[in-house]
Amino acid sequence: MMNKLFRKKSVDQIIADAQKGTGLAKVLGVRDLVSLGIAAIVGAGIFSTIGLASYEGGPAISLLFIFVAFACVFTALAYAQFASTVPVSGSAYTYAYVAFGELFAWIIGWALVLEYAVSNTVVAISWSQYFVSMLEGFGMHIPKWLAMAPGYAIDAHEKFLSAGMNALSASDKVGLHAYLSAPRVGGVPIIFDLPAGLITVLVTWLVYIGIKESQRASNIMVAVKIGIILLVIAGGMFFVKPENWTPFMPNGVPGVMGSVAAVFFAFIGFDSISTTAEECKHPQRDLPRAMILCLIICTILYVAITLVLTGMVNYTELNVKDPLAFVFKYVGFDEMAGIVSVTSVVAITSALVVYQLAQPRIWMTMSRDGLLWKKFARVHPKYKTPSFATIVTGVVVAVPSLFFKMDFFVDLTSVGTFFAFILVCAGVLYMDYSGLSAKSKFRVPYINGKYLIGLGFIIAWIILYRYGQDTLQEWRKMPWLEIAEHKSLILIFWLVWVILAVMGYKYKFSLLPVTGILINLYLMSQLGASNWIIFLVWLAVGLVLYFIYGYKHSRLNVRENKK
Repeated sequence: MMNKLFRKKSVDQIIADAQKGTGLAKVLGVRDLVSLGIAAIVGAGIFSTIGLASYEGGPAISLLFIFVAFACVFTALAYAQFASTVPVSGSAYTYAYVAFGELFAWIIGWALVLEYAVSNTVVAISWSQYFVSMLEGFGMHIPKWLAMAPGYAIDAHEKFLSAGMNALSASDKVGLHAYLSAPRVGGVPIIFDLPAGLITVLVTWLVYIGIKESQRASNIMVAVKIGIILLVIAGGMFFVKPENWTPFMPNGVPGVMGSVAAVFFAFIGFDSISTTAEECKHPQRDLPRAMILCLIICTILYVAITLVLTGMVNYTELNVKDPLAFVFKYVGFDEMAGIVSVTSVVAITSALVVYQLAQPRIWMTMSRDGLLWKKFARVHPKYKTPSFATIVTGVVVAVPSLFFKMDFFVDLTSVGTFFAFILVCAGVLYMDYSGLSAKSKFRVPYINGKYLIGLGFIIAWIILYRYGQDTLQEWRKMPWLEIAEHKSLILIFWLVWVILAVMGYKYKFSLLPVTGILINLYLMSQLGASNWIIFLVWLAVGLVLYFIYGYKHSRLNVRENKK
């Protein structure tokens, strides 16, 4: 049974299976792929979380964007090598099937549901907030009970009953108004986020009718979005006051590094274009180029706009949800603030399109391998898109976006994404070890890590001992039980580094994929143990589904039984 759990598909076998009958239209070039990547990356992040990151780290957050982009390059290079070797839909799922076998492929495919479908729920809820705000700017008002999750309203009402009106924040008061004004059925208030559900249905319809139609819409939205961002940079430059950049790092290194996870999340999306490999004209050439170009373009935009924002107003003013519009309101340029608000809706819509494209193609690939029901592999005869999988994705995203709070999904999405990134980087190490890299038309540059991985571990501890005495003192004061409860993830990080150093010495691991593994694992460790627990529960549910259906119906299992 163990051999069956880790049975692998060869590169030639995967490509042959993909060519047999997907029927997907090959219409995407480098420009289209870069547009899709930018649409995914430059979404809610630059229009919302960039403000919170600047508030915590000050102007120095611009340097953090450069560092995180540099970190993303390691993962992007790993994705690019896999995409040039296995140019089929499925992204990290397909890559894991080649490198680690069927069980890991299922696990990563199940985890990718968190990155695409679950994260799109977050994007849809965020879109709803911006859309309602935009309408209010034009004097149109949607009833509050039609524009939020019931959890927010119920929490606000309970807070009002226990602490009174004076204890409510502005958002709590909106929630209370929704609770009190909502229609009732049997005494239960009817509250749901209608705009989030409607935009999901609209985007699902768009990606259902065709990849090229979706790409045309995405190209238009990306052009508008990039144009407005450049306009914000150009217009904001005239309001920059250099004294706002002093102090450059007001909260020190901890203040900057505290925003690492949020800033990293702003770059997530470059990997989504690998799911469209079967619809690329020249995937082995174009996918690697597109991923690297996406990171370069987005880094330049992020750094420039961070410097403009922190130059226009003091960083202490940027703890807002709509920082790009806020800075122009702050300096009295209301017309520009209105334009930015409208553009935020466009920006988040384009991110919705990309993620809604990606998820069905992963399910289609898993179904083609026999791990999911055959309907998920069905391609529409007219539109040449994975029709059933697209509809299911729409339902999976739309229903939770109507009724659930955003908070629940955010960290869960991050854990799943980091997990996928780690496995892809590790997969490159396996490809080098097994000789599969010889088939790659693009390879991660090889730097012998035989001594460097262990040397890096020693240097890291020297730096920690020299500059991290406060952290070490905190650890010394903690009882072992508390360390196990709250610091176990950091211990796992250091343990993995030791294991990689030993294996790197033995097998001469390439340094760049190892660096990608360690950076992603460190960021993953910052998300908290509770998120890992939820993630493990999610994986457990997925494993139950695999053993009920996928293990028996896997195409590799069927072939073995026929022999």
